[in-house]
Amino acid sequence: MAMLTKKLTVAGALAACFTLTTPAIALEPGDILVRGGIGHVNPTEESDAIPGFAAGTKVEADSDTTFAFTLVYMLTSNVGLELLGSAPFEHDIDGAGGALAGAGTIGSTKHLPPTLSAQYYFNSSSNVRPYVGVGVNYTRFFDEELTGGGLAGADLDLDASWGLAAQAGVDVDLNDKWFVNGSVWYMNIESDATVAGATNFDVAIDPWVLFAGVGYKF
Repeated sequence: MAMLTKKLTVAGALAACFTLTTPAIALEPGDILVRGGIGHVNPTEESDAIPGFAAGTKVEADSDTTFAFTLVYMLTSNVGLELLGSAPFEHDIDGAGGALAGAGTIGSTKHLPPTLSAQYYFNSSSNVRPYVGVGVNYTRFFDEELTGGGLAGADLDLDASWGLAAQAGVDVDLNDKWFVNGSVWYMNIESDATVAGATNFDVAIDPWVLFAGVGYKF
């Protein structure tokens, strides 16, 4: 116990030293923050029951990770406007119950989820700046295909989605220009799916989006 307490004390002292010795970026109106890193989309929901199949037949999307970036323009020292972008995410579509229980991957789709958010930064002149934000997400799906579950080769179309998004994150300065970032969004993404031009059902994705990367202030 004494050893653990000593290690925690040392870690706290090092963190305090880092905070005191690292120059703060000190946000100002007109600053531009550019972040780049890894984005991870983790869907939390599944589709409605698919018409024409046994009761409870649904599908769900797997998670995916790719390059992501954010651009922020500071309107004031505390308020910023952020655009989230990324390389395309690609998700496997899996069977989820009913006639597709145990079917595994039955298709795939790609999507781009640009999100525009208004943000509020706390401690805008500090080395460590937590922030929160709310905004609007637009998700466009493309390259949809069905490859299994008795649907192989059938046309799949996923409509684009508009929805709200909420986020929280933190920037930690490395010097007066560079910083590291960790952030998370929850997005309302729901699409109308059409199979073979006739079967329609709703697909709710509603993912958590996680980001970790580095940033630079212009």
